[in-house]
Amino acid sequence: MHHCANARKHRALNVANVYCKMNSMKYGYARVSTEDQNSAMQLAALSKAGCKTIFKDDGLSGVMTKRPALLRCLKKLEHGDTLTVWRLDRLGRSLRDLIAMLDDLKHRGVKFRSLTEAIDTETPTGRAMWQMIGVLAELERSLISERTRAGVKAARGRGVKFGRKPKLTPQQIDHARQMIDAGERREDVAALFNVDRTTLYRALNS
Repeated sequence: MHHCANARKHRALNVANVYCKMNSMKYGYARVSTEDQNSAMQLAALSKAGCKTIFKDDGLSGVMTKRPALLRCLKKLEHGDTLTVWRLDRLGRSLRDLIAMLDDLKHRGVKFRSLTEAIDTETPTGRAMWQMIGVLAELERSLISERTRAGVKAARGRGVKFGRKPKLTPQQIDHARQMIDAGERREDVAALFNVDRTTLYRALNS
């Protein structure tokens, strides 16, 4: 009985894997910078690599933040799909941007190929690169967190206060306290300063 159950489970997994492979798509992304003559070389290479759908950004340099075709491509990708680029620099604006993007693809289960660098995450070398990308992404997140903490500490040392800006200035709080001491109702004082009673009470007690 136990052997039969395992066999059925194994067959179900095989069927699921075959189904995923049959339904996975190969997408290509090309970016033609302002210095490039045309996109023919990229498009030809991507088509030869088996990409049925190719997204293309024309006339954009690598430092441009808005790349509409790339955004559409990334939204289209699903688990098991493959994203292919002609060269790594077509994908990321910087090394940091490239690492973050590849790490996101890895977590989404999207395979990746770069034709010029001969990177393919379905090969042992490509999988090793995939693992390195994860390590670099984690390192970058740690460095950002460390720099943020150091920046906050330095700012606090200079007297910078964090959090939401107070709705009442110290002068307004003193004025409100004097009005209340003179007999004005707190509700009226709050209305005068255009804040609710809770905000006024909190300011007076801080």
